[in-house]
Amino acid sequence: MADFRYLAVDPAGREKRGHIDAPDREAARAALAQKRLFVIECAPGAPPEPKKALLTLERNRLSHRELALFTRQLATLTEVSPLEEALRTSSRQSEAAHVRAIIGTVHSGIVEGRRLAEAMGREPKSFPPLYRAMISAGESSGSLPVILDRLSALLERQAEVRGKLMATLAYPIVLATVAVLVVAALMIWVVPRVVEQFDTVGQQLPLLTRIVIALSDVAANWWWLVLLALAGAGAGFAALLRRPAFRLAFDSRLLKLPLIGRLLRDLHAARFARTLSTMVSSRLPLVEGLRLTIPTIRNRRLAEATESIVEQVRGGGSLSAAMRDARIFPPLLVYLAASGESSGRLEVMLERAADYLENEFDRFTATAMALLEPLIIVVMGVIVALIILSILLPILQLQQLTGP
Repeated sequence: MADFRYLAVDPAGREKRGHIDAPDREAARAALAQKRLFVIECAPGAPPEPKKALLTLERNRLSHRELALFTRQLATLTEVSPLEEALRTSSRQSEAAHVRAIIGTVHSGIVEGRRLAEAMGREPKSFPPLYRAMISAGESSGSLPVILDRLSALLERQAEVRGKLMATLAYPIVLATVAVLVVAALMIWVVPRVVEQFDTVGQQLPLLTRIVIALSDVAANWWWLVLLALAGAGAGFAALLRRPAFRLAFDSRLLKLPLIGRLLRDLHAARFARTLSTMVSSRLPLVEGLRLTIPTIRNRRLAEATESIVEQVRGGGSLSAAMRDARIFPPLLVYLAASGESSGRLEVMLERAADYLENEFDRFTATAMALLEPLIIVVMGVIVALIILSILLPILQLQQLTGP
């Protein structure tokens, strides 16, 4: 099969451009004629993927926000217009060149006669397997606009949770960065100048002053070595994380930490419940949907638990029993899943569980960050106080030696 680039006009007089696979040029023209397209030009051409890569040297995928916006636009447009026209309109709506190129690739696939899920498979970085599986389920059941609406709601909710988390962490991160810079400035520039005044005292300086002077000397003269050591430690740790056994042990320990562990577990449980609810309501096979979620889970312990759930459900077990055996999901989620299975309202119960867990996550992160901010200020205050005290102690010692 060869690739042919074509320019054609549809019965409504609209120009169509794209690529089509065919044994030869005549077969390509015949295939386009069957689609009621009047062929103006049909010539051998490169497949659309390399062309798209040249257009998007800087960015070659849709961000989470762009994917959510595209899905919402497509869900709205497919209710009032054909899919091909909806894709063309969505492409023109975007101002970003890489978004137009990616949507254009999908549009070309639709013009060639491919299904939407298959056309999106040309852009696997922008459209994950689970996303394409839901699209395929919607196409097979004839409910694509409904599936797109549910997908857009799922992506928008995930983006909202992600945005809240980033907004919550922004202030503590900035505060901690400023605190580190202030302490570094004191140790590198202020302390050495003050210490020069004590060189001719002839008395042994207090222990706290000697410790601060030593740390200041390291920071002022050996900062590059400290940075190299930190970079080396970071590179070594990253190399260890690439080992499956170490990564699994590290992720398991991470989930057992008092605050961070609960935060990760609740966030994963909420995302898991909402994704499952969307899959069930979209009539996507549960086992297939669960299997497709595994590559999206970064924590290896959680991914391993999801794999065990897939195996149990594939073997005929219930979802709630598999979640209970995993021992990482909140009891409320397991109970609501069991209630949904027994009443035949699994998607409703999972959605309620997701709402509750997300609200709990919001409250927990708000409380944790409210405690973290004053903690950073207190720690910074203690460090600065120790530096000032190390400077004042020799001065007080000198006053006692020279007193009346």
